[in-house]
Amino acid sequence: MATSSLPENSVHALERLRGLLNSADLPTDGKLPTERALSETLGVSRRAIRRALEVLEAEGRVWRRQGSGTYVGQRPDDWSQHVSTLVAGTDLMEVMEVRLRIEPQLAQLAAMRAKPDDIDRMYELAKKITASDDADSRELWDGALHRLIAQSAGNQFFLTIFDVINHVRQDEAWQTIRELARSINRTRPVSYAQHRAIIDAIAARNPMKAAEAMREHLLMLQESLIRITSLDARQAEEVG
Repeated sequence: MATSSLPENSVHALERLRGLLNSADLPTDGKLPTERALSETLGVSRRAIRRALEVLEAEGRVWRRQGSGTYVGQRPDDWSQHVSTLVAGTDLMEVMEVRLRIEPQLAQLAAMRAKPDDIDRMYELAKKITASDDADSRELWDGALHRLIAQSAGNQFFLTIFDVINHVRQDEAWQTIRELARSINRTRPVSYAQHRAIIDAIAARNPMKAAEAMREHLLMLQESLIRITSLDARQAEEVG
């Protein structure tokens, strides 16, 4: 049957495509047949197939990649992929440089905008960090506290930038080096006290003090990381 003689019933095409998506006859890679193949298989025109696919794409049932085809499901999060690539191409010192420029400003804004409930949660998260007995738990709650401060700043664009920076916490190498730095430099008690000072300043609605407390906290972390990376470099030279 020639494609040009097929019916232009887009509603029928949509119904047939929904049936296809709900069936078990989909390829393992999720890629649908071409519009021409679908037209011939389902017995409707290519124009009707194209219109039906537009509806399914708007519903999030399929997504299309230029030059590649149509795939079942929602479009992959290209931004997350980009962030992962970006983080993989940086190092800890670059991350700390950016944190030192961003997070004191977030603490300053949080001191002006944080809600009382947010501040109560900050204190609770600080307690969870102190009570944690393993590296994974400490990193988890520490990240939650810093993100809550960023969120309390009330600036979505700032929060997005923070989330890009914070993505590095998912890297196992970062967690290992952070924990080693805490242990060798014995900074845990100081870090806990600094967290408390940051939250106290936010609770007191003192923006400048909150920013300075956050800066002091991050500078200590940066110094600890410099020490541990320098130690690793010296040990590598000795082995070499």
